[in-house]
Amino acid sequence: MTAGAPPLLSTLKAQETARRTLERALEHDRVHHAYLFVGPDGVGKELAAFGLAQALVCEKRGASEQGGLFGASAPSFLACGSCSACQRAIPRPEERTPLHPDTIVIERGLYAPQTIGRRSPETQDISIDQIRTLVLARAAYAPHEGRAKVFVIRRAEELSVSAANALLKTLEEPGPRTHFVLLTSQPDALLPTILSRALRVRFAPLPDDVVAELLEARGIAEARAREVARLSGGSVEAGELLADPEASDAREAFVSRALEAVAADDLEPLLALAEDAKKAKGELRERIVALASTFAEHASQAARDDGTHGRKAEALAARGRIALAALEHFDGNSAPQLVVEAMLTRMRAV
Repeated sequence: MTAGAPPLLSTLKAQETARRTLERALEHDRVHHAYLFVGPDGVGKELAAFGLAQALVCEKRGASEQGGLFGASAPSFLACGSCSACQRAIPRPEERTPLHPDTIVIERGLYAPQTIGRRSPETQDISIDQIRTLVLARAAYAPHEGRAKVFVIRRAEELSVSAANALLKTLEEPGPRTHFVLLTSQPDALLPTILSRALRVRFAPLPDDVVAELLEARGIAEARAREVARLSGGSVEAGELLADPEASDAREAFVSRALEAVAADDLEPLLALAEDAKKAKGELRERIVALASTFAEHASQAARDDGTHGRKAEALAARGRIALAALEHFDGNSAPQLVVEAMLTRMRAV
């Protein structure tokens, strides 16, 4: 392998099963035509998707290196990491799409309406217009540069019903050297017909030490990184949100009000917090993560105080699970007021 940047897939951390699945497929030239990467946000699904795309479009993959004491080495099934195709297959910092013409990203609201034949932005879901313009119009043709063509679909659960149905035919009969990678934290929100046509690869929450390490690499101070890693639920994305000092006061206020609403004798605090959630939809996800983490910490303390099977500890842990379940149902189509109201109501019943 040529000296330079390492293959992106080799940098995937704490997802050994997923990484080995993809590497074996590359090694034996049996890459599936459609994958469904399932797991929480911020655990490496997107990195793995672009790592697979990089390997598929790499100009040097499969070639042997010459030289060295024992002559030519065995052909590499991984990307070289340094050729032009490898560098262009990965989105640049602050960019949402790569430069390589055979690595195509599908995402709600990513493209200007006129680019995909629409009059208005995609605010609710991935529209059929985007699928027609970026997938169906290209799927019948060979890869632009000849190696492979890879479609990466971010938050695939946001596919509209019409977009998902339009995608089905291509998923059933993709063109040569054409691959799809669908990313989701909510597989149950996808049409069964989509699920049945994609090979599922699971991604688990990351260990706290790995989250902290990755947060430090993104410029967050070590002490702060380790502090928020414990609250992140195994997600680097959630950890970054939690580390934001400007959001911390509002997040702590949300957690405090939620705890009061769960303990209150009447529903007034619950309804007030749910109403306020409408104004903070963009911040609601990390606030719910913080609430779940708070319940988990309280449950651990109660277990230490009352014993592992103490009733109080079990109730607190159950409320933490309810918060995490609310996260799984929170997407672009959810009304934040209803998410918070339903979550707190269930917690009060525990």
